[in-house]
Amino acid sequence: MLKKLIFGALGLIVLVVGIILVRTFSYGGEPVGQRVDLPEAPAISAESAARHLSEIIQFKTVTLSGGDPRPGQDGEWLALHDWLSETYPAAHAAMTREIVPGTLTLLYTWPGSDPSLKPILLMAHQDVVPVNMGTESDWTGAPFDGEIIDGFVYGRGAIDDKGNLVGLMEAADALAASGFQPKRTVLFMFGHDEEVLGSGAEAGVALLKSRGAEPEMVLDEGFMIIDPSPLSGKPMGIIGIAEKGYVTVEVTAIAQGGHSSTPPRNSANVNLAKAILALEDNQMPADFSKPPVSDLFRAAGKDMPFAQRMALANLWLFQGMVESSLANNSAGNAMVRTTTAPTMLRGSAKENVLPQRAVATVNFRVHPNDTPDDVVQHVKDVTAGIEGIAVETGGDGINSPASPVSPTDNRAYAVLASVAEMAGNGAPVAPGLVLGATDSRYAAAITSNIYRFAPAIMTPEELTGFHGTNERISVENMGRLSKGYAQIILGMDGPDE
Repeated sequence: MLKKLIFGALGLIVLVVGIILVRTFSYGGEPVGQRVDLPEAPAISAESAARHLSEIIQFKTVTLSGGDPRPGQDGEWLALHDWLSETYPAAHAAMTREIVPGTLTLLYTWPGSDPSLKPILLMAHQDVVPVNMGTESDWTGAPFDGEIIDGFVYGRGAIDDKGNLVGLMEAADALAASGFQPKRTVLFMFGHDEEVLGSGAEAGVALLKSRGAEPEMVLDEGFMIIDPSPLSGKPMGIIGIAEKGYVTVEVTAIAQGGHSSTPPRNSANVNLAKAILALEDNQMPADFSKPPVSDLFRAAGKDMPFAQRMALANLWLFQGMVESSLANNSAGNAMVRTTTAPTMLRGSAKENVLPQRAVATVNFRVHPNDTPDDVVQHVKDVTAGIEGIAVETGGDGINSPASPVSPTDNRAYAVLASVAEMAGNGAPVAPGLVLGATDSRYAAAITSNIYRFAPAIMTPEELTGFHGTNERISVENMGRLSKGYAQIILGMDGPDE
């Protein structure tokens, strides 16, 4: 009897191990979506594109808060508009340009010869974030000089997002100069205030909606080819097919104030601290089961180390371990759940006075599995047992759900994936979830085909330039962007599918 039990247990172990190994070795590598043959793009000089990026960086189109630039402070934007006209004459001859009423957002229309085809909308933004005071000397190249040093263009906006704007215009100018006439109308929208509320893009999309536009594809900033990818340690192209939502919650602790010489137990500050710790210790649930996260992991699977691949291939057994591992990595954690970020604290106005109200501002980036209402309820549930806590939405008034998840079985994704594979020298390509917000979120009002990708290769170190010190992009990448955008326009110039 004992032998039977032992052999039975061994047999079960062998079976489980076999299942784990079969699932591990068969996990990953399957491409998401189709691929297309890409037309040859006209020749575009990377060096010329880099020089043009250098010039556009010198326009200090900085936005700080909603409503920027204020009346009378729009000179840099207007100068940038004039520069575009002078720098890209062929594109401006082929397209009509308008300023979206009430904004400084630019909308270009390149009419297609076949009105039965839906247009494509290509987006970028003109504004940039400020440079932190006192950090200017930390830059290799001054942040608004656009210096080209050792093969890189330095400056605020190089990768967020003037590099993409220049790449788009380089592509349009080269195509127009070559005599290309699109069958499908091509729209370009360059928002003026993406870094604050994106009101320009919102108004631009509303204008397109009023005209009945239903783009076959919207393309904005987001991901690129990352080398090496944190998932696999090898190059990997990622195409954003959704982006997180945004909601800010104010958690207020109310208690009796007074003199600090006779502090009570559980003062407002103490109860607020308890609430913050409770939110930190009780995160919103993670989920690996749905696209784009599930597709991203699977596409990277073949290049992953064996142990990592085994864990992801067998979440039925290792999900707890994977979730724990991702929770300790800020980017990984953000991919799989709604994130919780206490950002601002307010309390007493004087060191020896106990506040009657202590307030924490907590910012949440909302995963597609959740809604802003889910977030608020989660905060209320987690803090329910703490005395004197009140919860309400706050912040800058931004309260937006995660975007819908765009399809990967259409021509738009196939073209983008093909361009990404070519730009990345055959690197695997997968859909992904964009962790920040882009102007393209407003385009959900006119299409379900919204993608966030730029055909450039970036290292994790270069990506630290987003809103950081030493923002830069290589001259080589300016060539990739220009060529890649031209191929996207050419690749989409076919029948709707």
